[in-house]
Amino acid sequence: MPDSSSVRTDEPLLILVDGHSLAFRSYYAHAKGRDGGLRTSTGIPTSVCYGFLKSLIDMLEKEEPSHVAIAFDLPKPTFRHEKDPGYKAGRQETPEDFFPDIANLQDVLRAMNLPVVTCEGFEADDVIGTLTAQAGESGYGVKILSGDRDLYQLVDDEKQVKMLYLSNAFGPRKSAGAIEMGVEEVKEKLGVLPNQVVDYKALCGDSSDNIPGVKGIGAKTAVKLLTEYTTLDGVYSSIEQLKGAVKKKLEEGKESAEHSQFMAQIRLDAPLERSVEDCKLEPFDPAQVTDWFKKLEFRQFLQKVPRLQQVFGGSASEATTGVAQELLKGTAKGKVSKTSASDADAPPAVPPKTAQIEPQIIDTLPKLAELVKRLKTFTDPDTLVAWDTETTSLEPRDATLVGIGCCWGPEAADIAYIPIGHRSGTVLECAVVLDALRPILESDDYPKVLQNAKYDRLILRAQGVQLAGVVFDTMLASYVIDPEVTHNLGDLALRHLNLQVQSYTDVVEKGQTIDEIAIATVAQYCGEDVYTTFHLVPKLRELLDKDSELQLLFALVEVPMEAVLADMEYQGIRIDADYLKGFSKTLKTDLDAIEKRAYEEAGTTFNLASPKQLSALLFETLGLDTRKSRKTKTGYSTNASVLEKLQGDHPVIDSIMEHRTLAKLKSTYVDALPALIRPDTQRVHTDFNQALTSTGRLSSSNPNLQNIPIRTEFSRQIRKAFIPEPGWVLVAADYSQIELRIVAHLSEEPVLIDAYTNGDDVHTLTSRLLFEKDDISPDERRIGKTINFGVIYGMGASRFARSTGVSRKEAQVFIDRFNARYPKVFGYLQRMQREAIANGYVTTLQGRRRYFKFTNSTLKSLHGTNPDDIDLSSIKSPGQYDAGQMRAAANAPIQGSSADIIKIAMIQLHEQLQDYQARLLLQVHDELIFEMPSDEWEELQPKIQSTMESAVSLRVPLVVEAHSGANWMEAK
Repeated sequence: MPDSSSVRTDEPLLILVDGHSLAFRSYYAHAKGRDGGLRTSTGIPTSVCYGFLKSLIDMLEKEEPSHVAIAFDLPKPTFRHEKDPGYKAGRQETPEDFFPDIANLQDVLRAMNLPVVTCEGFEADDVIGTLTAQAGESGYGVKILSGDRDLYQLVDDEKQVKMLYLSNAFGPRKSAGAIEMGVEEVKEKLGVLPNQVVDYKALCGDSSDNIPGVKGIGAKTAVKLLTEYTTLDGVYSSIEQLKGAVKKKLEEGKESAEHSQFMAQIRLDAPLERSVEDCKLEPFDPAQVTDWFKKLEFRQFLQKVPRLQQVFGGSASEATTGVAQELLKGTAKGKVSKTSASDADAPPAVPPKTAQIEPQIIDTLPKLAELVKRLKTFTDPDTLVAWDTETTSLEPRDATLVGIGCCWGPEAADIAYIPIGHRSGTVLECAVVLDALRPILESDDYPKVLQNAKYDRLILRAQGVQLAGVVFDTMLASYVIDPEVTHNLGDLALRHLNLQVQSYTDVVEKGQTIDEIAIATVAQYCGEDVYTTFHLVPKLRELLDKDSELQLLFALVEVPMEAVLADMEYQGIRIDADYLKGFSKTLKTDLDAIEKRAYEEAGTTFNLASPKQLSALLFETLGLDTRKSRKTKTGYSTNASVLEKLQGDHPVIDSIMEHRTLAKLKSTYVDALPALIRPDTQRVHTDFNQALTSTGRLSSSNPNLQNIPIRTEFSRQIRKAFIPEPGWVLVAADYSQIELRIVAHLSEEPVLIDAYTNGDDVHTLTSRLLFEKDDISPDERRIGKTINFGVIYGMGASRFARSTGVSRKEAQVFIDRFNARYPKVFGYLQRMQREAIANGYVTTLQGRRRYFKFTNSTLKSLHGTNPDDIDLSSIKSPGQYDAGQMRAAANAPIQGSSADIIKIAMIQLHEQLQDYQARLLLQVHDELIFEMPSDEWEELQPKIQSTMESAVSLRVPLVVEAHSGANWMEAK
């Protein structure tokens, strides 16, 4: 069991495994021995599998996590390689026997139902960082299993993020296993705190990753500098205080330090196809796992199968135990079947097939002319032509177009590949190919299907081609059918066609780009993709056609939305870098002043970033109430919720909280955004993720502009950095209380409907009902506003009390009064919970579904029953995970309907703006951001408001406020 002193017992625990780190450590722990590595009696290499599984199984048995994810690198270059081609250069070549070993390992992990998470363009560290950030926001404890010190930067005692560090955790020598490390352990190991690790590498570099740092600055000097000046910025802002060689090295190496800082920083916004919720441990098929353990001759692991099944949420039944015992004796019957990559929820009943195709390589002008002639015959929307592009980069403006593929029929030879940018072989000139295909690609007369059409649309746009006629996107169709599953082409092929297709990593080796690969090989790879995409259409259409609402949602919202998002990504938004640099200096001055004030209030100096020192200060030196915190290994917790409880108990609490807020603001946004401005466009271009969230909301990454904070005066000033074209204005159009209006519509609560119909202030109305009086003060209105929004997110009495400053008893009285005053709202939220339990899903106004799986045996037994027959009060202690699922079920139709409404408005506005210079740039939750010439604003303001307000018809009016300004802050 996990150590109760280091894990929150009231939270789920997420274990994140650094796959490649653990795999390589496993390999070299055994391969350097006298026997040259582990092998089965038939010669199968097993060093990777054995070491990896030993560490993994030991960890699972000890920690008993609720969620697990295993992150792996992909061989394709990442954004760091694009920034610095020398990144990780010089590493020794991977041994040949490593590859079959890790291939077997990944098959074993799939058999065990363990989520393997990767992300093109990002490293495993970024995957782990992103999942860690998501977990922190959702209240999970996190432990990271790795031997990579890069991940030290994620350790955070307050957020319960620990490192399970592998020094000699497996191999021939006896070992105590992974070492659990918190902030103080990192400090002891490295000499700096986790939040200084990036700046530590910026100074002294990292030879393993070929990160240079500052020439001549070693680890000891880096530690000394950061101990004295805290951050890299602090070092350089105090450089005049330094003397001699160190000062000179720092001055000469400043550019290298800033570059190294960028390279060392783990990203927290990788566009993952899995969320933390998708990483919940699920029972596995014991027969598949035991087959693999027997094949690899891991007899000691066979004995652990029943115990593992328990950890994974299943039962160690006699049958499971019997299978393991029979295999141990070597008497099991039947052949061992190698598990292929498949969707864990629906593995194919028979081994997957491979596509038997014969792609035509179009490498002469006559062949191209013949292809174009043939493609012009396909105008029937029931017979779509599938298209795909092959490129050298994920960034469309930086990519070389290597080839174009298409498939127009079901036969093996109904496929063509046009080589354009290969480094060897016969290719056609790009401009000639695009001119020949332009009448087809740019016309609605030729219906098309693509997988993730937005990417291909942007690639073609960068080449001067405006893609048109996309009527089906297989990724978006899968997302509409079930947002909870994965939507990449490989998984879709297995799930719906039982086809095993090549992945990018099967074709392109590490360090290569696809233009280096032989034309015939890429033709086969691209041919499989378009062949698969073509054959997925009837399968996905059949599923969509089972529900007319889903079919309309797909055709009228998601498909046209793709083109809108592509246009927004291409446009990007201007950032005032000079303003942010000045703002950064202001924040630094403010942080220093707050720090000084905190010292005066506390009567002593202390490190505001050290949880251990804060704990000692607050609960030992100042003697604050320990009942408002909880015990950890390093003392009492000082996380955000604890500090909120302590507000008012001592003046230093406010200073600590303000310092944390500003420090995060500075590092996450003010200092980071200028580095993301493209030099060719002078804009920041975010990626909008259309098929990622469970609710239907859009998300944003690279960078995440949807999390630009707005709550404080300082955070609002960040929005001042977002500016329009010179001489233009920026416009912000925001739905007013859209989620509450949706609640009024869905619940049919007459008090709310009357209030919104009459234009009354709903927050004041709620406050009057709660306080049972007419005259409401601003503070009382704030309490009404908090409960109005909080109740639809499942806010309980404790959190409501913390948010408003009332006692927990008063908070419960207010919640009870709210439910009594708005009985139909309370009834609606409960009805959604009953539908989630009975049906396994809830729906939005547009018919979008969100699916739910419960782990509680009582909740499972109610699946398939009549929702009206379910008595929620009879369900005792469903567990924290299922309680969270119930809250999400109540809220999903509200959030999802809001997402659908704003998407409909965006589609309509995008069409209307074709007659203007105005552009839609961003969507941030309930707000749309435009830029336009000043002389278009007067005409467009009423059109924007009218279009957004009439996107759908509700029982209450939708209200939109639209304002213009010289920047985003002024437009608000």
